[in-house]
Amino acid sequence: MARRFLAALVLGAVLAGVLGSGTAAAAPRGRVVLVGVPGLEWGDLDPSRTPNLWKLVAAGGSASMSTRAVPPPERGVTCPVAGWLTVGAGQRSGTAGKGCAPAPRPEQDGAGARVPGWESLAAYQSGTGYGAVLGTLGQLVADSGGAVGAVGPGAALAAADKSGRIPKYADNVEGLGELTGYSLIVFEADALAAAWARMPQDEYGVPAGLPAAARATAAAEADRRVGTLLARVPQGSTVLVGGVSDTSPAAHLHVAMATGPSPGGPPYRRGFLTAASTRQDALVTITDLTATAIGALGLEAPRAVVGRAWNDGGAAPETTEETVAQLADADLASQVLREVRGPFFAVFVVVQLLFYLFAALALRRRRARGEAPQDEGGAAASRLLVVVQVVSVLAGSIAVSTFLAQLVPWWSLPAPMLALIVTIVAAAGLITGLAFAGPWRAAVLGPLTVVAGVTSLALLVDVMTGSRLQVNAVSGYEPVTGGRFYGFSNIAFAIQSTGTILALSGVAWLLRARTWLALGVCAAYGMFAVFADGWPGWGADFGGVPAFVIGLAVFLILLSGRRVSVGKLLVVGVAGALLIGSIMVFDFMRPVAQRTHLGNFVQQILDGQAWTVIARKFGAMVGVTVGNWSLTLLSLVALAFLFLVLNRPSRWGASALGQAYRLAPPLRAGLFGALTCAFVGFLINDSGIAIPAMALTVAVPLSVAASVRALQLSTPIPPEPASAPAAPTAPPAA
Repeated sequence: MARRFLAALVLGAVLAGVLGSGTAAAAPRGRVVLVGVPGLEWGDLDPSRTPNLWKLVAAGGSASMSTRAVPPPERGVTCPVAGWLTVGAGQRSGTAGKGCAPAPRPEQDGAGARVPGWESLAAYQSGTGYGAVLGTLGQLVADSGGAVGAVGPGAALAAADKSGRIPKYADNVEGLGELTGYSLIVFEADALAAAWARMPQDEYGVPAGLPAAARATAAAEADRRVGTLLARVPQGSTVLVGGVSDTSPAAHLHVAMATGPSPGGPPYRRGFLTAASTRQDALVTITDLTATAIGALGLEAPRAVVGRAWNDGGAAPETTEETVAQLADADLASQVLREVRGPFFAVFVVVQLLFYLFAALALRRRRARGEAPQDEGGAAASRLLVVVQVVSVLAGSIAVSTFLAQLVPWWSLPAPMLALIVTIVAAAGLITGLAFAGPWRAAVLGPLTVVAGVTSLALLVDVMTGSRLQVNAVSGYEPVTGGRFYGFSNIAFAIQSTGTILALSGVAWLLRARTWLALGVCAAYGMFAVFADGWPGWGADFGGVPAFVIGLAVFLILLSGRRVSVGKLLVVGVAGALLIGSIMVFDFMRPVAQRTHLGNFVQQILDGQAWTVIARKFGAMVGVTVGNWSLTLLSLVALAFLFLVLNRPSRWGASALGQAYRLAPPLRAGLFGALTCAFVGFLINDSGIAIPAMALTVAVPLSVAASVRALQLSTPIPPEPASAPAAPTAPPAA
C-alpha cells in the first residue's frame, strides 16, 4: 500500500512537471535598469552625501537585502564577483581560489564584449553544491528578443549570456547610446568595491574594512554615478538598485530599492519591499533581484532562478530618515548577533554544565540527609531541593526565552551581550513566576506543564504569524547568512517539539481519569503541531515532520500502556515520510512563485539535482556535529545526568526520576517521546547535534523539576533498626 501511494505521489509530480513545462518565451515588455552598487549599506545613505539614492527611497519600495552567495574559503562574505555572478544566474555562485579577485575586464567583440575565463567560471559552479547556471538572466532576455546592455566589468558578469557574451558593453552609460532601445540595462557603480580592493588583505586574501571617511567618500562617488545614469533613464522604466556584495571583512545586509512598474503591473509604492522567498517585510535576497528583473520584463523565470520577485510589503515610516534608520537598524541587529552568538552559547553551555553539577550535588546531599528530615541537616536538604526546583524551571525556560527576547531591541543598547542575557533571563523569570503562581505548582508536573506549554504555544503562534521572533534571534536564523527566513529553523523545531510533547504529558496527567479523552486531546494537538511544522505556509520544515511524527507516536504508544516495537516505529516512520511527501507534492503543484523549498525539492528530484542538495545538507550535519564540540559535550553530559544521576540510584544521586514516574506516569511517555524526536531529528536534519542539544536543554531541567517535586512528596523510608547482637553460643559438649 505504501509503495503504491509513494508511486502515485511521484507520478503526480512528474505529470505536473510535464504539463507545466511547455510554455513558450514571450517578448519582453517595458524596460529594466538594474543598478548594482557592491557593498552599499543603509548606513551609507545620507541626504546631503548621497542625494540621488536618498530620493529613490521616497520614490518607491525599499528593503534590506541578504547577498549571501558562495563565499571564499574561510570567510563568510560575498565578494563582488560572486555577487554579480549570482545576479546573472539567479542562484548562489562563486569563484575558485581564496579572497576576492577583481572582475575580469570584458574583451571587445564587435559592438559587444566577452568575459574572459567564462568557461572556467561556469564550470566551477558545479562543485559549489548549488549548480548555478551562469548567464541565465542575459540569455533569457536575448532569447526573447530583448536588447541587453552592460556598463562596467561587474555588470558584464550579470548581463552576459550563457556563453559569456554581452550584446552591448561600455565603460560608461554614455557609451550605450540612447537607452530606449534596451530591454535590460545592467549598471555598475563600483566606487565602494574599488576603494575596498585597495585595502590591505588578510591571510585569506580578503581586504580590511574601509575607514569611515574613505567609505563616505566612496559612497558619495557611487551616488554621483547613479545620478548620471538616472538622468538618462527613460520614463516608465523599472529601476532596481541593490548592494550586490560585501565590501568589508564581515557580511552585512545591503540596500535594495525599486521604482517604476512592478512585475505585477502597478508601480512600486513608497513603503517596504517583501518577497515570497523571505515572507518578511523589508527583507529580500540577491536571487530575488534576478527574479524581479525577469518578472518586470513580463518573462517567466526558468527553474535555474531560485528567487522570487519583489512585491510591495508593509508601510514604511512617514519620513525617509526614519525609513533609512529602521533598515540600518536591521543590519545593526545582524552584526550584533554575529558578535554575541558565539560568546552567548559559550556562556550558555557553561551555565548548563554548572546546573547539572549543582543538581547532582543537591540530589546527593538529599540522599545523605533525606532519611532524617526532622534534623537540621534534613531541613537544609529540603530547602536545597526547593532551590533546585526553581533553578530547574528557570533553566528549562531559557530556550524559548531566546526567542521572546526579540520583543525587546536589545541589540541597540550600549552593552548588547549583557542586554541579551538580561532580557533572556528576565523572560525566563516571568515564565518561572507563572509556573509557580497558581495551585499547579504543588503538582509533580505542574511547573513542567506551564513552561513546556508556553514553549510550545509561543513558537507555534510565532510560526503561524510570520516567524518574526526567529529573525535575528540568538537561537533563530540570521538574514545575513541567508539559510532561512521563515518557518521553523532546526533549533526552533527542536525546542518547540520538545515543549509540545512534554506539555502533552502534563495534559495527560490532568485527564488521567479519562484515558481515551487524554489520548484524543494529546493526539489532536500533537498532530496539529506536526501539521504546523510541515505546512508550507507556516513551518515549511522538511526534516522535522518525520522526526516529530515518530516522537509523538512513541509518546502516544507509551501513554496508552502499550509497548514500543521496531515494527511500530517502522510503520510510523513510513507514515511520517508519506505525510511530508504529500505536503511537498502539494507545494510543488502550486504556481512556481508561491512554492517554498519543499516544492522546489520535488523539482530538484525531477531535474536530477536532489543528490547535490542531500550531499550539501549531509556535509553540513557532519560539520556541525564534529565541529561544534561544545554542543556535543552538552548533549553527552545532559544524557549522562539524566540516566546516570537522575534515574539510577548511586552514591552520586537518587532514584528521583523513578519517583516522578511513579507519581506521574505520563512523564515517562513524554520524556521518551521527546528524546526520540530529538534523536531522529539529529539523523535527518543538517543542524546535526544542535537539535538534541537544544531539546535536552528543555527536557532535562524540566524533568529535574518534576523529579524534585516527586522527592518532596515522597515519604522517606526510615532505615531499619540495627539488629541486636547474637547471644554467645555455648561450646559443644565433649
